[in-house]
Amino acid sequence: MTCTMNIRFCGAAREVTGSAHLITLENGFRLLLDCGLYQGNDEEMDTFNRSWLFDPSEIDCLILSHAHIDHSGRIPKLVKDGYTGNIYATHATRSLCAIMLLDSAYIQEREAEYETRDKRKKNPRAKQVSPLYTAKDVKDAMDLFVTTGYNRWVKLSDDVEVLFRDAGHILGSASVSLRIRENGQTRTIGFTGDIGRPDRPILRDPQPMPPSEILISESTYGDRIHESAPNEAEHFLRIIRETCLEKRGKLIIPAFSVGRTQEIVYMLDQLHTDGRLLAIPVYVDSPLAVNATAVFGAHPECYDNELNEYLLVDDNPFGFNSLIYARDVEISKSLNEMEGPAIIISSSGMMNAGRVKHHLANNIEDPKNTFLIVGYCAPGTPGAILRDGAEFIRIFGSYKKVRAHIEIMDSFSAHADKDELAHFLSHQRESVKQLFLVHGNYDAQVTLAAFLEKIGFPKPEIPTLGDAFEL
Repeated sequence: MTCTMNIRFCGAAREVTGSAHLITLENGFRLLLDCGLYQGNDEEMDTFNRSWLFDPSEIDCLILSHAHIDHSGRIPKLVKDGYTGNIYATHATRSLCAIMLLDSAYIQEREAEYETRDKRKKNPRAKQVSPLYTAKDVKDAMDLFVTTGYNRWVKLSDDVEVLFRDAGHILGSASVSLRIRENGQTRTIGFTGDIGRPDRPILRDPQPMPPSEILISESTYGDRIHESAPNEAEHFLRIIRETCLEKRGKLIIPAFSVGRTQEIVYMLDQLHTDGRLLAIPVYVDSPLAVNATAVFGAHPECYDNELNEYLLVDDNPFGFNSLIYARDVEISKSLNEMEGPAIIISSSGMMNAGRVKHHLANNIEDPKNTFLIVGYCAPGTPGAILRDGAEFIRIFGSYKKVRAHIEIMDSFSAHADKDELAHFLSHQRESVKQLFLVHGNYDAQVTLAAFLEKIGFPKPEIPTLGDAFEL
């Protein structure tokens, strides 16, 4: 007995994290688009990360749009829980996943140890907490990757093909187009993944997708317009001058290790080359960011023309005299004792994990310092709390008064804004019959849905977690 082709939204439904969308064909073939980890401080979502809305062993193939942990971070658990199929991705996405998933496993193992110790302080017989997955599970998952370049149709089965197009979001990121043959007809399904922004440094602009009948689109910034590039550079320089030169303080930039960090370093490199960045020490304080920057250097096929031309002037766009990549934890600790101005770029971007939490604890009460928030922060994370203007913040079990200056520059975001989303999707307006909005907070999705409907798209669906729709 055959079933109707359908899609079930198993993550990133009215949320900006945990991307996972399950498509089941009439013949029962099952494709999973992304397999992301929920990132944030919502305790209920620990259940999300540890459970499934499907049986992993029954999935036939996984298609990964890009390496960010909110899209790839549960892949090792999927494999641990029984998945044995191929994982299709671009070459650069696999390279990034190799380091990012190991880093994630290390975090899972460390957090499990911490929780076990904490529980056993209260009850010495408490059971040991198991990590979500381990480094071994990551190795098993990496063995399943099958990689391909952009703009090539790849056969997944006798009836299904996939095409990756450059999404311009991070290194190796892609939109996903599916061509499905059933009952003598060819159906087309598109998944935008995360859509990048045009005219941004390092990466090529997002490339239009082939026409799709059914389209799943991200909507992260569907309710706002980003600052323009010329204003961005001057804004950034103003913050550097005010913090580091006038107040002689530290500019601390919480930034995701992949994408955001490299873009900021590249911008600082250009300012240094132009003689506009004075002798201020710059630290990239994140082992993962250091490793990711090396991966960027190994994949010049993803660079845009501007960076290729800049390489003729500066053969190392991610390095200059006053830039220090801090791998050693002792160097990281010394930054909190250091006097005088500095720029510190440290992960994570939401300040809920990584070395930046220590910089937050040690520097938030000093009015000379500035924290520059450059991207989306999930509700409940320290980054979101600071964005909302909190006077106090709880960190490592104690409350700190927010005396440092808080700046926000969403223009650094790797996600398209409302107008950029509409422009990217405009190529689909004539073909799309069903449109689903995912990977966004509900208010942003409602705004974007109304805008898209106004310019000629069918009324978008905004699914909740677990919703299923016939296609």
